[in-house]
Order: sequence, then structure tokens, then C-alpha cells
Amino acid sequence: MTTHSQDPAAAALVVDPAWFPFSLDLASDTLLFVRLDERELRAASFLDQRALGGATARRQVAWAEAAAAVAPDARRDLQYIFHIGHVGSTLLSRLLGESPSVLGVREPLLLRNFAETMAAGRWGEAETADRLSVLTALLSRTFGADQRALVKATSFTSEIADRLVPAGSRALFLHVGARTYIETILGGDASRQELAVLTPGRVARLAARCPGLVLNLERLTEAQKAMIAWACEMTSLGRSAAALGADRVLWVDFDDFLAEPARTLMRAAGFLGHAMAEAERLIAGPLMRRYSKALEYEYSPALRREVLGDARRRFGGDIDAALAGLNALGQRWPAIGAAIGRSGVG
Repeated sequence: MTTHSQDPAAAALVVDPAWFPFSLDLASDTLLFVRLDERELRAASFLDQRALGGATARRQVAWAEAAAAVAPDARRDLQYIFHIGHVGSTLLSRLLGESPSVLGVREPLLLRNFAETMAAGRWGEAETADRLSVLTALLSRTFGADQRALVKATSFTSEIADRLVPAGSRALFLHVGARTYIETILGGDASRQELAVLTPGRVARLAARCPGLVLNLERLTEAQKAMIAWACEMTSLGRSAAALGADRVLWVDFDDFLAEPARTLMRAAGFLGHAMAEAERLIAGPLMRRYSKALEYEYSPALRREVLGDARRRFGGDIDAALAGLNALGQRWPAIGAAIGRSGVG
């Protein structure tokens, strides 16, 4: 375990929530802090390089020094939003962030660093536990005592979701049915490019949960790759949910949210212990009509339906074949079968 440090430079960074723990350099084992005020933190869709400007103040300290500066009784009460990707997690994060008691934090690069490093087995179990404790304390910091941090993670971070959610905290798990997910991915150029990049890793992650699963990447259609993405991310959430326990996880289907947005928003907020008295006003407001990752662009539920319909017309045969393949996988591997049982094939 780390011990409390008197190092003033590290202590100043650790104590001030405006110094955000940005990334971990593994080669030097140093932690980069960047200065973001509350407005900047709330506005950011991604807390990675896209959140930084040329004038953003930065400070780098050894991980050991930062860890030692974290008080043993520091807050470790953050909550999480995990998701399978492209299922409205940024929108829900922004809506919940309108509650005065929520400090919304979206996709910290540091979480991705941890997920990748833990997957590689670089740290032993004791060191991993110590580092996760420090990470939790740093991400739990808020600008007011009446606030609680709500971290929206990157999708593949679900692999360590059960290790991230601290004792006494809860998490939202966002998903959609397989057909809707595949149509969403095939409906956008950027999501199709992302799909091509992420497929090899997802195949490996899914195979780890489905012994004997062998897939030929070169022969997969785009629809099949999207199906594998859904199966990978859903089984990842399913494993973490089982480890956390049903009382600490609320599954939210994005299509159900769009059907009853105010009711679902209040349910999600209540599960996390936050008041959401103005849910109807928020649902009627601009957030529901903008692209949550880039608010300057329109992206309403009606436009989403158009995108899905266009993908259905262009790729309908491939999508049907991919879903038939998903059903076959579900009959052989229980983890995939359970995911189908939760979200449906569509």
C-alpha cells in the first residue's frame, strides 16, 4: 500500500479537482494532470487529446508521488455509465449532468490506459488493487461536496467494469438490440471506419469468453463484424454485471429510453440517487435534438430513425444473415445466448 506523502507539488495536484488526471505514461510511470475548470470538464465529450488546447496547463508527476499524496480517507464514491458504443451514453451522461448533484465526466483517457494495461497483465494483483484505489480517489473528486462524479467510460473499458465500480456505488449499463446496433454502425461512415479498426481486438475478447470460437476476419462482412462487436460488448457487460450483482447495475435499453425519455431518465437518476425534477424540461430541450458528442450538429430521434432505415435498405440481406449467425452462436455459447436473452436479436 502507498503511504501519505508530504511532497507539495503532488499534493497540490491531487487536492485540486481542477487538475484532472489525464493519462498514464507506462514507460516512465508518470501521471499527467491537465487543468480543466468545471465548465470545461462538463463540456468535454471526450477527456482525451480532443479536450486539450494549446494553452491547457499540464503537470507531470511520478505515479508513486501522486499515489502517496492521496489521503487514505479520500472520497471513493464515483458512479459509472458503461455501454456497448453508439447507444446514447453521451446523451444520457449530459442529461444526468444537468442535475446539480452530478459532475459528468466523459471517457477519460486514463481509464483506457488502465483497461489496456490490466488486459496485458502488466501489474500483479496487489499492485493493480492499489492503483485502482488511487484511480478511484482521483476520479471521485468534485468541485462541491454535494456533487458526485458520474464517469461515462469508453466501451471496451467494460472489461474491467466490475473492478472499477467502488463499494457502495452503482452503474448504468446501456445497450440496444442486435439489429438496431448493427444498423446504427452501418449507418455512418465514421462508425464503419471504427468498426474496421476495432474488430480484431473484439474477436479476441469475445473468444476469451467463448472457448473454441474461431472467426476468419478476412471473410466477415461488415454486418458480421458489427454483430461480433455487439456480441463482444454485450458479453463484456454481462460478465461485469454478474460480478457486481443485480442491485448495483441498472440496464437501460436506448430504444426504451427514446420511447419514454423522461420516465427512463428519472429512473436512471433515481437508481444513482440523484434528483431529476426537471426531466420533462430537459427532454423537451436542445440536448435531445443535438449530436451529443458534438453539440453543434443536429441529431434528433427522427434523424436517427432515418439513418437506421437507410442502413436497413442498403444492407438488409447482410444484416439478416449476420443475425442468423448470431442466433447460431447463442445456441452454442451461453454468454452470447444470455446477451440475446437480455437485448434480443430484433
